[in-house]
Parts: sequence; structure tokens; C-alpha cells
Amino acid sequence: MSQFIESIKVEDREIFLADLHQKRINETFAHFGKEGSIDLEKIFKDLELDDDGLYKLKISYGLNKIFRTQLIPYAISEIDDFQLVENNSFDYSFKFEDRKEFDIMKAKAKAEEIIIVKNNHITDTSYSNILFLKKKDWFTPSTFLLNGVQRQHLLKTRKIKEAEITLQNMSDYSHFQLINAMNDFDDMFIYPISKISNLPENSDYMEL
Repeated sequence: MSQFIESIKVEDREIFLADLHQKRINETFAHFGKEGSIDLEKIFKDLELDDDGLYKLKISYGLNKIFRTQLIPYAISEIDDFQLVENNSFDYSFKFEDRKEFDIMKAKAKAEEIIIVKNNHITDTSYSNILFLKKKDWFTPSTFLLNGVQRQHLLKTRKIKEAEITLQNMSDYSHFQLINAMNDFDDMFIYPISKISNLPENSDYMEL
């Protein structure tokens, strides 16, 4: 039976974006024809949180409503370089626990992190959605692999906009940053486009 995961930010004993995580879990159960769901609020209340600090709450669950939890100390790390990797057949519409396809793409790449290209369009990295800076505005690709909770939150609060971002118009953007449930919109971790080692004008991007 398929297993799914949610990675949720917990900081100083407070849970973040719980409503969007719960919505995604509910939609996963509904899509696969299952009634009911698991209750994040109850799961969080049952945790033993003794210390302040930043943690990733990882919940692995199946459609039989059996789940397990891990609470892991978390620190955001800077990434040295990125590489475009083309994979036109990859589908990650739901947050599956099985990440073998991501692992295969990363193993073949020659950079610390990958940016996945699908049908000539920019999608996501191996673990996050991505934002691109044009002048003073931040844009996220409309061709995402997974509609992450942080992405939804930033669009809803109008801090970012959606755009069609392709290999041809990447040069319109000057910088980028990564966002997910653990990584907020953060000016401290902004990368210049030049951090992508195989931009289209530099060399052929990887095809898988």
C-alpha cells in the first residue's frame, strides 16, 4: 500500500501551516477513494514537546490510517551549486514517501542539488518549490511537481506570483530561492542564477 509523508515545521512548540498540511492529507485520502483521514491536530497534541527550537515533524502514513511520527532537529543549510535535469515523464502529484526517482536524478547529477525540467518548463528541486526574482518581484513556476504548502501560503498572502518559467525565459530572472514547509520566504538564502551550472546558454542540460 502506498505510503505518504508530511514534513511539518514545529518551532518553539508551535506547529506551522497545519491547515494546509491537513488539507493535503484530506485530498490524498479523497483522491484514492478513502473516507476520513488522519487528524494532525490530535497527532500534534499527543507529542511530547519538552524543548523549544526548530524541528521537522515527519509523519509517514498509509491509506489505512496507520501512521508513525518522527520529530527531528532542523537547521537550514546553504547549497553550493545546482544543475538542471530533464525528466519529462516524472509525476509527483502526491507527497509519496518513495523518493527513488529523486535519488536517481541526484545521483546522475554533478551538483549538490537539482532543478527538474519537464517538457521544457522549470518545476521544482528534489525537495522544494522554487522562486525566481525578476526586478523586485518573486515568481514561482506554474508547472510545479508538487503544490507545496509554503508555496500555497505565499501565493495566498500575495508575497509571490505564478509565472510560466521555461528554459528560454530563465535569463529574465536574476536570482532564485528554495521554499518548502521548513524553509520560509527568506532573504538570507538567495542564490544568483549563475549558481545553476548548466544554464541553457552554457551547456546542454541533463536528460534522463
